[in-house]
Amino acid sequence: MSLNTVWGSLELHIHLDAPAVARSLAPDEPVILNRPHAAARAARFFATKFPGKSLYAVKANPSPDLIRILWANGITHYDVASIAEVRMVRQTLPDATLCFMHPVKTASAIREAYFKHGVRTFSLDTIEEVEKIVDATTDALGNAAKDLRLCVRLRVSSEYSELSLASKFGIDVADAGELLQATRQVADWLGVCFHVGSQAMTPFAYVQALERARAAIAAAGVVIDMVDVGGGFPSSYPGMEPPPLEDYFAIIHRHFEALPIAYNAELWCEPGRALSAEYNSLIVKVEKRRGDELYINDGAYGALYDAAHVAWRFPVKAIAHDGEHTGEMQEFSFYGPTCDDADFMEGPFLLPADIKAGDWIEVGMLGAYGAAMRTAFNGFGGGEIVTVEDEPMASLYTGRKDPRVSDNVVSLR
Repeated sequence: MSLNTVWGSLELHIHLDAPAVARSLAPDEPVILNRPHAAARAARFFATKFPGKSLYAVKANPSPDLIRILWANGITHYDVASIAEVRMVRQTLPDATLCFMHPVKTASAIREAYFKHGVRTFSLDTIEEVEKIVDATTDALGNAAKDLRLCVRLRVSSEYSELSLASKFGIDVADAGELLQATRQVADWLGVCFHVGSQAMTPFAYVQALERARAAIAAAGVVIDMVDVGGGFPSSYPGMEPPPLEDYFAIIHRHFEALPIAYNAELWCEPGRALSAEYNSLIVKVEKRRGDELYINDGAYGALYDAAHVAWRFPVKAIAHDGEHTGEMQEFSFYGPTCDDADFMEGPFLLPADIKAGDWIEVGMLGAYGAAMRTAFNGFGGGEIVTVEDEPMASLYTGRKDPRVSDNVVSLR
């Protein structure tokens, strides 16, 4: 069953779920499934429940359609990390507040962001970056910018997260005092920011990071106008069932309130995965079976980048090409479509033991770093994008798990 909706001159096909898509399209190429209602629900959750301001980390999924959904549901600020993201979000959302949160930027990117796109918030982790920002935002008459909102990024631990972000960016707390003092001299508004890593599995990750922020602020003795706890808010995946997000919000708020900061200081966060993960899933086709290995038509150079390169286990459901699968389940690994041996996803992925070539598999929870990572390597990476109405395979926003997650037996008859 599918519904047809006309949007201007563009006809959008809205399908019930992945089996309906497979039945309608019988796709030979991967198909990305969009769930606008899931992204809208996540946006409303952060906009109403986080005790501060939520910035969407655009890198997680830079889809203009997704960004418009988030905006319509209360997300007004966007964490952009390149001039290309600045341009895209500004074109998509003329009234959004853009924050250039990459600590290392080219002078030309800073200049364009400031003078052409209205960006005032920039992050940094060195005195050289402070100087670069000041120079790039000085006008042709030599007048330095008076409205800079600068955020000093601290290095904090990623020990409680599934993917570390502790090595590349951030100044050590022991060295942060001097940088905060120098930045305060040129900033109209001064913030401290950090990132605990991706998929933080306990709220304590933020407690530890906020304690480091406390030490840096106390050592610097400067007025702080904002504390940005970054991203790291988790989603639900096989083997990774995090606590409720409300637990994270409560403990962040409690420790933020105890910091030595301005009485009117703002609390920010930068969710990427948590706002986008439930937006997408993917239908792939089984092209070949070799024992417990399935050859599928997406992989390490496509939307399943994380499954290959960081051994991320995504939820899966089988869709039979004809007849039905038996109830017996088996663990499988995947090979992607390219000629590269590295195009391999170890899993394990639990699927019906009698799955065969010609069947399809829906891979869930790919909205974060899934569609965004697709390439055209070896001539692959095409496929349609359609909208579906059903729930994602897992959700932190519905108050319950989707009961269909354990149902890997699907018939198209």
